[in-house]
Amino acid sequence: MADPAVLVLTRLDDPTSDEVIAELHRRGIPVVRLDPGDFLTGGIEVSAWYQNLGQLSGHLATSSRTLDLTNVRSVYYRRPSPHEPPEVMSDDNARFAVEQARYGLNGLLASLPNCRYVNHPRHIAHAEFKAVQFATASAVGFQIPATLITNRLDDARAFCADHGPVVYKPLRNTPFTATNGHPVTIWVRPVDPDDLDGSITATVHLFQAVVDKVADVRTTVIGDQVFSVRIDSPHLDWREDYAVLTYRAIPTPVHTAQACRAYLRHLGLLYGAFDFGITRDGEWWWYECNPAGQWHWLEAETGLPMTAATADLLEAIA
Repeated sequence: MADPAVLVLTRLDDPTSDEVIAELHRRGIPVVRLDPGDFLTGGIEVSAWYQNLGQLSGHLATSSRTLDLTNVRSVYYRRPSPHEPPEVMSDDNARFAVEQARYGLNGLLASLPNCRYVNHPRHIAHAEFKAVQFATASAVGFQIPATLITNRLDDARAFCADHGPVVYKPLRNTPFTATNGHPVTIWVRPVDPDDLDGSITATVHLFQAVVDKVADVRTTVIGDQVFSVRIDSPHLDWREDYAVLTYRAIPTPVHTAQACRAYLRHLGLLYGAFDFGITRDGEWWWYECNPAGQWHWLEAETGLPMTAATADLLEAIA
């Protein structure tokens, strides 16, 4: 039998996966790259046979590779795009085709036998809930800012009075378009209690006490390897303007590294991108963990060997 392959699930434009795939090729590890979103339009073929005792046999073919579904060593679940139907389909047929592809192909790719997922899509989906993150972070011993998730005006006002100054954070980054048609990102923003009104009841919101930080830290955990980068920015939310950021690799406190690993174990993850704020006296305040966060630009800025660490994780047989 051929050497087991690494299956990389991501969209075409993903330089992070490009680097990992190149590293795996240098190591002689077979790789099959696939964007499940192309299934309905990209000529991808799949057949899977299920027999007694849960036995699976089958294959998946792209325009350039054929994958034995029983010979996968690991799955790198990066950034697959959503399923897109052919333009010639009617709306009803398109909806049907997309749902069949989602539950058929995606279900198959999430249940391959005897392989490692980095990370499993089911675990990613669970770990993206902010409430799950806060509960887990508290359980493993992170220091977290006072936080309120609510759609009640009185509770939001009381929280601001008790914990001010306060910031607003979206519970999920969602595509948003302004009235002029331009895309808009909702950044972390200070809350003026006088601006709070009845519109809060329209949906749920996240309010959080401000951390008196001097810098931010992105801690990337890849398997057992932990990489921390200090990010200095003039902005409250450093993601607003990457051009003004400066980066420096820093040691991770032992208790923080241990808590990061415990957090990932608790949620069934092998990878996580943790965000912290650090105060003048050196305290690390936990903000969030992205189970599918970006990391490659930090390697380019600092030289930290994150590509090699990711390849190590994918190369190892589960």
